[in-house]
Amino acid sequence: MGSLLFIATAKAQSTSNTVLKIDIPENHQFSTERLSRIDKVIQQYIDSNWIAGAIALVAKDGNIVYYKAAGYNDKENKKLLDKTAIFRIASQTKAITSTAIMMLYEEGKLLLDEPISKYIPEFKNPTVLDHFNAVDTTYTTIPAKREITIRDLLTHTSGIGYAQIGGPTMNAIYYKAAITGGIGLNNGLILANNIKKLAKLPLAHQPGDKFTYGLNTDVLGYLVEILSGSSLDQFFKERIFEPLGMKDTYFYIPEAKQNRLMVLQTEDKTHHTTKLPLIVQLNGDCFSNYPNLNQTYYSGGGGLSSTAYDYSIFMQMLLNGGEYNGKRLLSPATIRMMTTNQIGELYNNKNKFGLGFELVTEANYGKTPLSLGTFSWGGMFSSSYWIDPKEKIVAQFVLQVLHNSHGDIAEKFKTLVYQALQ
Repeated sequence: MGSLLFIATAKAQSTSNTVLKIDIPENHQFSTERLSRIDKVIQQYIDSNWIAGAIALVAKDGNIVYYKAAGYNDKENKKLLDKTAIFRIASQTKAITSTAIMMLYEEGKLLLDEPISKYIPEFKNPTVLDHFNAVDTTYTTIPAKREITIRDLLTHTSGIGYAQIGGPTMNAIYYKAAITGGIGLNNGLILANNIKKLAKLPLAHQPGDKFTYGLNTDVLGYLVEILSGSSLDQFFKERIFEPLGMKDTYFYIPEAKQNRLMVLQTEDKTHHTTKLPLIVQLNGDCFSNYPNLNQTYYSGGGGLSSTAYDYSIFMQMLLNGGEYNGKRLLSPATIRMMTTNQIGELYNNKNKFGLGFELVTEANYGKTPLSLGTFSWGGMFSSSYWIDPKEKIVAQFVLQVLHNSHGDIAEKFKTLVYQALQ
């Protein structure tokens, strides 16, 4: 019995300390020949002028079996895309902020069902939108039935909408109040000021009644600052990035690395790829090169930039049960909470949502190749990732496209990965 216990314990320790390394696909149940189908499909999209370039990384049991870049970073100047390019991860930031919150939860700094007003008093006595007049953007409100909880924020059920990229009603309300979505040029704005203004505005619905994707994680980012006494930028650096060995993940990229930022693409009227102008309108000016600007706003919902490899380190930590290379950020119990359905039957009967992630549950299992229990998300510039605990797979697919009608390539990528698994 003692020997069996030792073997089981050693195996658990080995799994939790798995670190990324490159290995031959056949050593890990993948076919090199069948993985090459990924190359062909990506090249087809590049040749069709639907995308400029893409980066893809796939690892199983911590072993990288596919890691390539294809096409151009800057197509106009014939600059090829390198797999170490830094990309705007946008809403992939949310998983990192959710992890930071759960780290503080494990330290006894908060409880998930506490009202956020306990820590940010401006959220006391929230109101809910009743009637909205689109002509002059005036509105009436009713009292919320209850306070917003931290769990509501983690699950996007608070009623807080998205500025700049949300629905027209909340876009208008937030624009009038000068609320930013956190991406672009923020002209010296700091997180605390934006969140305190947001707290005084009406919710789109009663807390807990619906899933509404919004600035919830930005609020959580400010909560991290309050509870830790550090800026979100500093907390991420000292408590997550440096311990994990993530060397290329930033809110604002250091000058020495700014030449590695991927060019942001969009598409023309014929749905072919073209370079996005420096300034794009998202209910206000948004600078496409914002990661290279020296700004002070740290958006926990979408502000980070990273590389495919760096973000895969973070994903591998989650797959390992909260530990990477001997550094533990979270316990397996907390990872289990984060990857369990927290919203019941909300979210339009699609995949459900945990504490920061979309989940494949029994309701949707079998509709894609992803295993039951897979958790995932993506970003507004067309990047996406998933973590499959059953097959021990982490995968990152990188595009940098705003307004993308060829996003089906991300779904094809999933198929191409699993068809190569033997």
